[in-house]
Amino acid sequence: MQNEPKKTLLHGWHTVHCANMADFGRYNMPLWYPAGAKQEHLAVLTAAGMFDTSHMAAVLVSGPQSFELLQRCFTRDLNACAGRDKSALTPGNCTYGAFLDENGFVIDDAIVYQLADQSYMVIVNAGMGGPIARHLEARAGERVPRILDLSDRLGKFDLQGPRAAAILMRVLANPEKVLDSMRYFTFKGCMDKMACFSDAVRLTDGTPVLLSRTGYTGEFGFEIFLRPEHFIQTWERVLEAGLDFGLLPCGLAARDSLRTGAVLPLSHQDIGRWPFINHPWEFALPFVSQGAGFSKAFIGDQALLNIRSPEYTHAFVGHDLRKVSAHDPAAVIDAGGKKIGEVLTCVTDMGIGRFEDRIYSIASPDRPEHFQPKGLSCGFVKTVVRLSPGQTVTLKDNRRKIEVVIAGNIRPDRTARRPIHQMMAFGR
Repeated sequence: MQNEPKKTLLHGWHTVHCANMADFGRYNMPLWYPAGAKQEHLAVLTAAGMFDTSHMAAVLVSGPQSFELLQRCFTRDLNACAGRDKSALTPGNCTYGAFLDENGFVIDDAIVYQLADQSYMVIVNAGMGGPIARHLEARAGERVPRILDLSDRLGKFDLQGPRAAAILMRVLANPEKVLDSMRYFTFKGCMDKMACFSDAVRLTDGTPVLLSRTGYTGEFGFEIFLRPEHFIQTWERVLEAGLDFGLLPCGLAARDSLRTGAVLPLSHQDIGRWPFINHPWEFALPFVSQGAGFSKAFIGDQALLNIRSPEYTHAFVGHDLRKVSAHDPAAVIDAGGKKIGEVLTCVTDMGIGRFEDRIYSIASPDRPEHFQPKGLSCGFVKTVVRLSPGQTVTLKDNRRKIEVVIAGNIRPDRTARRPIHQMMAFGR
């Protein structure tokens, strides 16, 4: 039936391994496995976790005017987005941003990979390959680039956590060469065994992969793309290679709590049908100095600059693990008892806790002796007034009220940006 959820290539594996399954983004996906969401979350902070992300969609954009089309439709300035020095995007680099409509509302967020000159792969959320492909086609010029929706035509899984590199070194054909000097938001290799640079990253069994140093947890790790026929066996090989490192398969529950603790948004929940501005992810917008304007024109830019009644999205962190339901809905209440907004996300990051009014992670190198995190609620709120880090507000749903603190950061000591040579040595 048309309304039945889709299944990823690993659906059978998930059910055999007793995953708790639920529908998400039109796919039947694992929420957690027998170890439980808490242990999966902690594994990513202390060892490693593996996520089936083959429900994500990919759109290839190639040929004449590919750069010009993406530069017009994507919020990041592709001439100034790569690395710490904000250089132009080049093959082997990727960047995060969003596609907006003319009102400045989010259609979807995405990572754009430059594969070669005038060749790009756009990774979007589940079910969004078709809408983004159509959005690009509608705005292509006379020299129409090739726009190909690859939904359900590739395999993808994420290996995240401080031991991810050590695990990969067991299955990569040339691990030292592949991982050497691999920076955050760069990638190597390709999924097509016939491509001229497919030998850049191969597994020990000869399988070509595209290996990207990215992810959705805030921790060190990789996203691995490969052809569907190699997907299940590669998933099982990597999982086996990491078992003695503490590697666990992880579901959507841990993915949600990890990404929230890392201050990363969920599309269509924390960003969506409202202007993509005044939020923690303004690095995805091409602001010129002091936020006076943008360095390039893009769809929705004028709407963002001309907002008359702004709303603001803020991250928050609680004082204990209690949370409210963002689906009740839950309200944001100021010190005077006035409703000033709504809760977008509220989860518990089980890897953090407070000690003497400071937040530590279970992986913090300076955590107090015998520190055991009990978990803290965290998430995002959208308000009609601008709030400041350190300011206290109350969240209220139909069951409880909790006090939380507006925060610029949530989980400390995240590892995503750590130098690759440090992480290659971790746990070896």
